[in-house]
Amino acid sequence: MRLNLRKIIHVPGASVPFSFQLDLSQEEFFGEYPISQPVTVEGRVKNVADVLMLEGEAKSLLDYTCDRCMSRFSREKVVGLHFLLAETLEGEDDGEIVLLDEGEIDVGELAYTAFILDMDTKHLCSEDCKGLCPGCGVNLNQEPCRCKKQADPRWAALEQLLDKN
Repeated sequence: MRLNLRKIIHVPGASVPFSFQLDLSQEEFFGEYPISQPVTVEGRVKNVADVLMLEGEAKSLLDYTCDRCMSRFSREKVVGLHFLLAETLEGEDDGEIVLLDEGEIDVGELAYTAFILDMDTKHLCSEDCKGLCPGCGVNLNQEPCRCKKQADPRWAALEQLLDKN
């Protein structure tokens, strides 16, 4: 979504609101497509003392598979959007300032990049997820392990003495 900012560039205190949705359902992350719902982007560009500031947020409900217990879960993701905008750069090149293109900015591209770069690489249904038992494979969050306790081979001789009695 391109946003025309020509009318507020030289008007301190002026602002332009924006609100739109991004469809990122085809974006793949580690073999999954977690962004099944549209990403809602809302915010505004404000002229604060002749400095254009874009502030807003992008949010959506994401569907994940827990990396420990393999259960499906959903979690809301909210990414803050904070950018300084300028028509030209004065002095050295600053990577934190986004340049306007003939008085316009592509807010959709900024929101897309910020949301994608903020995606997590590890997904847990909860911080205290116990995961799966490596022996029997049960979900330890839902039921106890079914594995028979393995005897320590160092104590095998003593166990034989106990079995005789």
